[in-house]
Amino acid sequence: MFKILNLFMFKLIILSFILITFPHTSNPIKSDEISMEEVIIKKRKSIFSKNYSTAKKVQSLASKGDFEKAKNLMMEMSENYINLIPLFPDNTRKGFKTEALPAIWEKKEEFNDLMKKSSDDMKKLASIIESTDNVKTALNQMMWGNCKTCHSKFRAPH
Repeated sequence: MFKILNLFMFKLIILSFILITFPHTSNPIKSDEISMEEVIIKKRKSIFSKNYSTAKKVQSLASKGDFEKAKNLMMEMSENYINLIPLFPDNTRKGFKTEALPAIWEKKEEFNDLMKKSSDDMKKLASIIESTDNVKTALNQMMWGNCKTCHSKFRAPH
C-alpha cells in the first residue's frame, strides 16, 4: 500500500510540475481578434433571440390580463426592431452562423420597412391590448404575424 501511495504522489508531483512549467495550450480569443462583422452578427442574433423570448412573455402576461407588464415589454420589442435596422451592413451577409438570407440585402428597403412596421405594430398593440375583444387574435396579428412574415422572407429555415 505504501508503494501505491508513493507512486500516486510521484505522479501528482510530475503532473503539477508539467502544469506549472508549460504554458496552457488553450488559445482563448482575444477581444482584438474578434472581427467587427462577428460583433454585428452576434448583436443582431442576440436582439432577435431577446425579442422572441420577450414575445413569449408578452403572450403569457397578456393572456393572464397583466397588461402593464406586457405593455412595457412591447415597447422594449418596438425599440429592438428599430435597433436591428443598422445591423445588416453588406459585409455581414455570411459567416458566424448567420441565418439571414440574401433577400435582406437584395430587398433592403422591404426588410427595413418590415422592421419599422413591426416596431409600429408593437406600439399599437400596447395601446389597444387592454380594450381589445380578443387578446389572442391581436397578438397573432400584430406580433406573431410580423415574426412569421420576416422568417418566411428573410431567415433560413432552421
